[in-house]
Amino acid sequence: MHRHVFLRLEQAVEAYDTFFSPGPDGSGRVPISSLQKCTATLRMLAYGEEAVRTNEYCRLGESTTFVELEKFTEAVINAFGADYLRSPNATDLQRLLQIGAHRGLPGMMGSIDCMHWQWKNCPVGWRGMYQGRNGRATVILEAVASQDLWIWHSFFGIPGSCNDLTVLHRSPIFDDMINGRAPRVNYMVNGNHYNSGYYLTDGIYP
Repeated sequence: MHRHVFLRLEQAVEAYDTFFSPGPDGSGRVPISSLQKCTATLRMLAYGEEAVRTNEYCRLGESTTFVELEKFTEAVINAFGADYLRSPNATDLQRLLQIGAHRGLPGMMGSIDCMHWQWKNCPVGWRGMYQGRNGRATVILEAVASQDLWIWHSFFGIPGSCNDLTVLHRSPIFDDMINGRAPRVNYMVNGNHYNSGYYLTDGIYP
């Protein structure tokens, strides 16, 4: 992670929750800094590190680290959710369509695909349902991303034994279109007029 990204996260969670910026204790000593708390939390999220191991690197106890993890995720969602956890609005959609048209793909709103995340501690009784193609237990993440790597949609938690098409059938990605809330898109391809956008995919989706 780039330093400026880490500091932006640290400053945002510190502003949201005073837990990350405590004052001096009764003896006048300043307790654990917000930098230590954010570092420990991000190591757990990024590497799957156990909470007890943060004591070595950040001098934090296991129970404190679990509290930090919960408060950190709540703070990030509340601080950045309005900007990053949303579908494209009309302005975003026009920009995405212009990018797609410039690249020879009129009507394209982004690329959709799934990836498998290994579930190392999957319960033994669930391993058959979550066993992916490589024989390991995995959980699937479906995401829609644009060329600038901005993620516009994510759907996580489907067992790794499913294929991409099965995930798509369970995903809420087309709920707005089915319920008539999706913005209208107008474009021509090979002389045919279309009024619905589409996502670029690999060969299993058609």
